[in-house]
Amino acid sequence: MSVDSEGRPPVRLSVVVPVFNEAENVLPLLEEIERALSPADVLGRGFEVIYVDDGSSDDTLTRLAPVVAAGRLRLVRHVRRSGQSAAVRSGVKAARGEWIATLDGDGQNDPADIPALFALAAKGGPDAPVLVGGLRKKRQDTLSKRLASRFANAVRQSFLQDGCTDSGCGLKLFRRDAFLDLPFFGAMHRFLPALFRSHGHPVAYVPVNHRPRERGVSKYNNWRRGLIGVVDLLGVYWLKRRTALSPAVEDR
Repeated sequence: MSVDSEGRPPVRLSVVVPVFNEAENVLPLLEEIERALSPADVLGRGFEVIYVDDGSSDDTLTRLAPVVAAGRLRLVRHVRRSGQSAAVRSGVKAARGEWIATLDGDGQNDPADIPALFALAAKGGPDAPVLVGGLRKKRQDTLSKRLASRFANAVRQSFLQDGCTDSGCGLKLFRRDAFLDLPFFGAMHRFLPALFRSHGHPVAYVPVNHRPRERGVSKYNNWRRGLIGVVDLLGVYWLKRRTALSPAVEDR
């Protein structure tokens, strides 16, 4: 078996999970990811799991220490809270896989959906998607969250027209190099379909499971996120209009 420069076997998929004060969720979620991806025929090659701790103040790090020491998990830590987009980017930069799957750390995304997203992306061919986004079939959130999300998605769709009706779903799969080629800004994780499409990458969507939060508390306020989202939306709209693609040819 081939190994990398640090003696580790190669992986095809890196699962990146941003976490902030999710001490009760981190270990159950890791076990679910391992169950979903461990069968040999799921990926055809290995996987790794990377948690990015975004400055947690609870005992998240204490609970993760044994599984990190056992080699079941790679851990990236932010010294101070930097936001979910920054956490995703830190995890992607640290990843060794060609493909990245992202999950929210609250346990509401179902890791069992990852193989279906990966199968669609890995089929090959010129039309194969570079990003596959999850669309939550039955939102297991409060009515206020569902209404706020429905309104926000309608507004963003009128501007961006990226075909994504559920931008808030944390379950996504994409190619690592394509992600790192995108401009970085706070809250970019909510606009990945539009950003990928504006850079010429095919995008697809797959219905996925969504579960109620069983442990911990939500970190988001609907109104605050909505007001910030308007500014972000206008910024992404500007980026989309200003992105000009030109094929590059290398002289030899």
